[in-house]
Amino acid sequence: MSYQVLARKWRPRTFHELVGQAHVQRALVNALDQGRLHHAYLFTGTRGVGKTTLARILAKCLNCTANGRGDEGITSTPCGQCDSCQAIDEGRFVDLIEVDAASRTKVEDTRELLDNVQYAPTQGRYKVYLIDEVHMLSTSSFNALLKTLEEPPPHVKFLLATTDPQKLPPTVLSRCLQFTLKHMPPERVVEHLTYVLGEEGVAFDESALWLLGKAAEGSMRDAMSLTDQAIAFGQGAVRHADVAAMLGTLDHRHILGLAEALADVDVQRLLAEVAELAEQGPDFAAVLDELSSMLHRLAVAQMVPDAVDNSHGDRDVILQLASRFTAEDIQLYYQIGIQGRGDMVHAPDLRSALEMTLLRMLAFRPQGVPKPPRTPLPLVREPSVREPAAELAAPAAQAEPPHQAPLQQAPPQQASPPWAVDNGAGTPQPAPEPEPVAEPEPEPESVPAPEPEPTPEPEPPPRAAVAEKHLDRLDNAQWLQCFDSLGLGGLTRNLAGNCLVESDDGTLLTLRLDPSQEAMKAEVHQTRIERALKEQGMPRQIAFYVAELSSSMETPRQREERLAKERHAQAVDLLNHDPHVQKLQQAFGAKLIESSVKPADELR
Repeated sequence: MSYQVLARKWRPRTFHELVGQAHVQRALVNALDQGRLHHAYLFTGTRGVGKTTLARILAKCLNCTANGRGDEGITSTPCGQCDSCQAIDEGRFVDLIEVDAASRTKVEDTRELLDNVQYAPTQGRYKVYLIDEVHMLSTSSFNALLKTLEEPPPHVKFLLATTDPQKLPPTVLSRCLQFTLKHMPPERVVEHLTYVLGEEGVAFDESALWLLGKAAEGSMRDAMSLTDQAIAFGQGAVRHADVAAMLGTLDHRHILGLAEALADVDVQRLLAEVAELAEQGPDFAAVLDELSSMLHRLAVAQMVPDAVDNSHGDRDVILQLASRFTAEDIQLYYQIGIQGRGDMVHAPDLRSALEMTLLRMLAFRPQGVPKPPRTPLPLVREPSVREPAAELAAPAAQAEPPHQAPLQQAPPQQASPPWAVDNGAGTPQPAPEPEPVAEPEPEPESVPAPEPEPTPEPEPPPRAAVAEKHLDRLDNAQWLQCFDSLGLGGLTRNLAGNCLVESDDGTLLTLRLDPSQEAMKAEVHQTRIERALKEQGMPRQIAFYVAELSSSMETPRQREERLAKERHAQAVDLLNHDPHVQKLQQAFGAKLIESSVKPADELR
């Protein structure tokens, strides 16, 4: 017997074998069991989701002769053994007329089809017209079909299938019961392929099935066809490397590597991943698309973990990776990725465009990129001859003002040309004069070299002063006082600003967090707050305690809002008492729009 492809061999023959269309299955089974049948059904959905298969199962239910119930003999569980069921499965049932509307679009074809509608079925209980891709019919064909579709003979059922229901006239849609079949999610595809390959005795890698499920794009038939191809490609087994090579798809592990490098702010690893990708000759635009898609999944994982798309079978990895990013970083990276995708057409080559986009993500992140190690600095100073001279010249520079005084008091000597010494016409005193003048010239160049380093040194005294105030314990009043000096920004500031000091034992600072902000709680924010406190001379470990806030104490955010309202009220009061404003109100009946008033400090 010739080989039968998996898509045909495993085609469902009953409603209970149907995969992934429970909403349609339930409606049809109930209608069949209760005898509430319509004369026209319309099945819509993308390719390979089961439209034609569903219509054939329904045709078997209407014509099965072995398991029928009641006078009609209609059942929702066809036996598959009677002559009618076997004939329908084998495509030789006389009363099932299958029509491909894509090849029979003319009105003459439709009229010829309908000439035999009035005749009773020959073999079965109902004469079933299955019209596939019905949207391809011409307007005249729809008009010819319309009257029969509205009032068919009692022994006729119309089953229409289409991938584009928008092209059907409203007059046809209104005369049919429409069922929309869903896309097959990758999880359902992988589950079904696992069962099929297990029954077929084919060895497989689960990761390979996820590749097939993703490539099927919601079509179970495409998934089965790709699996057939993968079995042939892999010599009887479905392996990850073989499927990736067959599909020409990007290895998802490289995208994870790029995302992990972004999370670690590791520029060296980021470029190494791109270099490794380049060896496979990928489509770099597709790499950026996949990375943007992963950033979207990471954003969803942070906000609604239960809604994470598991199309790659890596939900747990995504949830873990999401905790290593801040929400603002992900949003920024996604925006830069989308923008970089559009800029690729202007880049000299796609690889450099991808690398620049990735580097831009890190360069523009709110926290910036960590400074590289200072190992290159000795390499710059080592060959320099002026470096030791500059260090020795530092004290000399302090004595420079008294040395410059006589030079300024003797302008004839400074103005004397150098050739006066060469001719021997002048006194011997001017001869050594050019040397001191020439020696200090490199000093201004070398003296500033070490100067930029000491500039941040004056900052520690204020920190030390703050530290003296907060060395022992931190209460809520002190938390409000030092909050702005912590220098927090973005979502970290928003999170900390909605906290009260619950307790502080000198080592562990427990912050009571408003429950409305619980979703923003992340390890990265905790680390930033701890680092800011340490820089202010208050080393603490941070723990969040989620509970309703106390009405007797203010959070920094509440304090900020209260002060803003007070400033706004004061500004409004000043304007209301301003004589110029009062004149305008009296002369023109003007009214002050208080919502538009801004305090002076907000306008700076």
